Amino acid sequence: MEQNKNKIEPGMGRTIVVAIPCYNEELTIVKVIRGFRNILPEAPIHVFDNNSSDKSAEMAQKEGAIIHYVRKQGKGNVMQAIFDAIDADALIVVDGDDTYYAEDAPRLLDPILKGKADMVVGNRLVNVTDYSMRRLHQFGNRLIVGAINFMFKVDYLDILSGYRVFSRRFIRTVPILTPGFETETELTLQALEKGMEVIELPISYKSRPEGSESKLRSFYDGRRIIMTAAMLLRDHHPIRLFGVISLVGFIGSAAAALMRIINYLGVATLPDKLLTGIIIILSPLSVVSLAIGLILSAINTRFRELNQISSRGKFND
Repeated sequence: MEQNKNKIEPGMGRTIVVAIPCYNEELTIVKVIRGFRNILPEAPIHVFDNNSSDKSAEMAQKEGAIIHYVRKQGKGNVMQAIFDAIDADALIVVDGDDTYYAEDAPRLLDPILKGKADMVVGNRLVNVTDYSMRRLHQFGNRLIVGAINFMFKVDYLDILSGYRVFSRRFIRTVPILTPGFETETELTLQALEKGMEVIELPISYKSRPEGSESKLRSFYDGRRIIMTAAMLLRDHHPIRLFGVISLVGFIGSAAAALMRIINYLGVATLPDKLLTGIIIILSPLSVVSLAIGLILSAINTRFRELNQISSRGKFND
């Protein structure tokens, strides 16, 4: 009965599409498709199969889903294929592992359909429990979110959620370059760079069914996510990254110079040759890093200006 109350119909000519990335999810894919069809009976459901070795694609097709085969392995490659294939007013992307609830879709869709957001992210970490997500993964998620918030001066809550809704403008204008699980981080930071409105809403989250295994490799993928964030920081905010390097070089060379003076006054610290080497290396590094940051920042500013001018009047929806 409750599910029927949550049903929504695409209205006023608005198109809603559900896309499900899928890799070896034969235990869960049918339930996920049925759940979203019950909540969104008029919305087409697309399953993007990423080289599954089980019967995921076959089972999804029997349920009436539209099947796309993505040969390049990785969640990011699947997201690229989704954005290339789908054109809709609202695009729901949800993992096929049955850890998310279709009943949350109407709340996530609402800001997109009302034009209040370009991307709505389902925040798992508000209601997560030790049963639904292992403590190590909870810690890793919060550690990554904290690091990215620090780097980009933002206040996001769940960077890595696999349950999102995108506007047509987002689908058309945001590039996806990363091939793996770091794609969720890239999507959020690219939206930030393009000045798009991102809203995070709390959702329910459940554990995988017995026999279903996570594709996430905690430490390997965690390292790739942080590296992706660092590269995006370099690309979009170079003065922050190179400014920090410059500051570290300046402090190091200044400290070495101070110790040389102390040595000259007769108080032994480190050998003079070592201190001289530190000064010779860090002083130019500090100056060059600052110069690189300033030059790249100026180039980025010009590109932002050109991009803003070229996009004016491009979209009327």
